[in-house]
Amino acid sequence: MPDIHKAWPVLDWPQWQPTADTLHMWTQIVGKTRLALTPLQNHWWNVPLYVSARGLTTSPMPLHDRSDVLEIEFDFIAHTLNFRLSTGDALALPLRAQSVAEFFAEYKAALKSLGVDVKIYPMPVEIAVPVRFDLDHANASYDRDAVERFHRVLIEADATFKRFACSFLGKISPVHFFWGSFDLCVTRFSGRRAAGPPRPDPIQAEAYSHEVISCGFWPGNGGFGRPAFYCYAAPVPDGLADKPVHPGAWNPALGEFLLDYDEARTAPDPAAAVLDFLRSTYAAGADAAKWDRAALDR
Repeated sequence: MPDIHKAWPVLDWPQWQPTADTLHMWTQIVGKTRLALTPLQNHWWNVPLYVSARGLTTSPMPLHDRSDVLEIEFDFIAHTLNFRLSTGDALALPLRAQSVAEFFAEYKAALKSLGVDVKIYPMPVEIAVPVRFDLDHANASYDRDAVERFHRVLIEADATFKRFACSFLGKISPVHFFWGSFDLCVTRFSGRRAAGPPRPDPIQAEAYSHEVISCGFWPGNGGFGRPAFYCYAAPVPDGLADKPVHPGAWNPALGEFLLDYDEARTAPDPAAAVLDFLRSTYAAGADAAKWDRAALDR
């Protein structure tokens, strides 16, 4: 009988953080390519990456001055970054311990060799102390084993989030990986415009233009200090923190519900534990915000 816990491996944040920090910047470089090539979709749904059988992919992206499309995929099994054109042209870069600056230079050279002209804004986003990609020589780690474990967690989380998504009839996002915040998430919408003061910047204003309940997975970088599943509501309804959930609990410092990844992976059925967390935290948020659950829930 298969050991289901092997699919939910240990993901120790202090051990894999140097690799995660480097990989975060690499995914931003690839993600900014998708941002540049795709038309704006509501809530920035045109910019994330998607979990694939082998890693993370952009999915096919249109090229502005050509009739063909480009897909770029992080292959965390062969440890390559794969460029594929619908013309049949392809190119692969090895994923190895190298600085962000070196990766960025090789990446731009690869695009040029494929005849792809795209302008990539070189400043990282959504991190405390950003350093231009072409100047970042500090982040240069790549632990293949840690990356493979990260990918296995993404595969399981992606499948579980998709099961969770099936129980909702309202507007819902794809399950996608946001490279800015380096997390996998799925977001449900009440259908109502978000009330309250304006968001501080155009990025957030677009992302949170409507009421949402968003669930996701941080691999360690979310401010919790270790990998965790999360759920938050925006705007935050009164009384949300007092709503019972199981498993997991309200984290007052972050203002959202959290389920420690280690608690989930060591449960008798990890996927069931995560699904229970997603369902109970959604119910807590939807009830606190008085969503029309009779119309929205399957």
